[in-house]
Amino acid sequence: MAGNGLPSLGRVKLTDLIATDGLPSDSYKISVTTLTQSLAQYSAAIIQLPTLDAALLRSGLESARLYFHQRASYPPAEMIHTNSREWCKTSGYYADPQLWQETFDYRPGLTPTEPSNTIEFPPAGLPDLFSLLGKAARDILDAICYSLNLRSSAFTGILDNVPLKVREISSSVLSVCCHSRPSFQGAQHHGLTQEDSHLVMFSDHEQQADKSLITIVKADRPGLHVRDFHGRWMLVDVDLGPQEAIIYPGLALYQATAGYMSPAFHRVEMGNLQGHMYGRCSLGFKLMPKSMASLNCSEMSAAGHGVEAQFQLPIAVDDFMQRSHSTDQIFTRHSFPSYNFPATQEGSLKPLLKRKKNNSTRCKPLPPSKRLRLEAQRVLKERVQDIADKKGIKLRFCNLKECEGHIHALDSPCGSIRMEIGWPPGVPFVHPHDLPNKAKLGFLEAYEPGWSASQDLENQSP
Repeated sequence: MAGNGLPSLGRVKLTDLIATDGLPSDSYKISVTTLTQSLAQYSAAIIQLPTLDAALLRSGLESARLYFHQRASYPPAEMIHTNSREWCKTSGYYADPQLWQETFDYRPGLTPTEPSNTIEFPPAGLPDLFSLLGKAARDILDAICYSLNLRSSAFTGILDNVPLKVREISSSVLSVCCHSRPSFQGAQHHGLTQEDSHLVMFSDHEQQADKSLITIVKADRPGLHVRDFHGRWMLVDVDLGPQEAIIYPGLALYQATAGYMSPAFHRVEMGNLQGHMYGRCSLGFKLMPKSMASLNCSEMSAAGHGVEAQFQLPIAVDDFMQRSHSTDQIFTRHSFPSYNFPATQEGSLKPLLKRKKNNSTRCKPLPPSKRLRLEAQRVLKERVQDIADKKGIKLRFCNLKECEGHIHALDSPCGSIRMEIGWPPGVPFVHPHDLPNKAKLGFLEAYEPGWSASQDLENQSP
């Protein structure tokens, strides 16, 4: 597995992850593969934002330094944030003396105020940074949907409106953080552990995992550690360029994808901050689901993915955010997912794709590969729905046991629909994952011209 994986953290251009109409380009498929492989191996990836956005990131970090530097040395008790039930209403300045951390949360729709009820002046440029990073997070989420064979924008229903409606409050948040500022007193007794001659903020049993879908982090100096697939801690932001940031998935995406996207556990190192007058400043955007939505795995089931029992019941987002999630509760899949990205040029994707350990079945035409079955299932469902919509037919889907008895009956509940759509005779309607291989290929060839020539997945090694 290590030999076929990425040698280091994946680095992807955001512009290559933006989906467009029509067939996916080679750069899009390669970028999505690199992104998802990096998230599977290292629980994080590096995203390269457009060059012009580097100036905005740099000015945001400089503004953050000045904002925290001019504050009082120790915050009053009202500014110490501990109420997790208000996860979707945090706004303004908070501090955690135990972790020697200060945070300013920018949440569109909420106006931050000081304890004296006066309006607080935030760091500069937060609305522009929120817009920039929010768009990037959604593009990254759509790329992950593509890698899992989900519909386009599969998670739009649980995200905020773009733009927000009147009197709406954003669930997503842009957090401006400062770690280990020397003038921030009162943290002399915080619990730090010595590890590899560095002072680390979190010990192994105190590791953090964001409850977001996607988190994007940009800091002014290295210090972010993320635990990889093998349980090793990696310093992930050590060699970032001015327009690059770290991205990693959170617990909400883990829940919504039935555990196929594992959350990133992270911690911050403070050993290299001693004597630095500003501490370590960072910008962190968290793409969050709406508080009134629910997390379910219906999209994963529709795409043919297996859903474990612990993910089958929907859970309200507000309840999910208030739960505690320990490492022991995380369901870990012990193999990397196999992504469906056939290359148009032979060998262009081979270093990035997972291969079977046993190639003895490569010459067998039956049974079909998993990649063929997943792709056929997706195409079949989309094409059947398109045909029904164009003909004004209201689909009525039988379950498999019912439909097996309806195949040869002319007066069956789905018989007339099968006849109108032109469904192949003798084939259950509609259960693509249970269809025989020849029926799948026959239907794809009928409704997807050129399928056999361009999508010969059956004889291709996954």
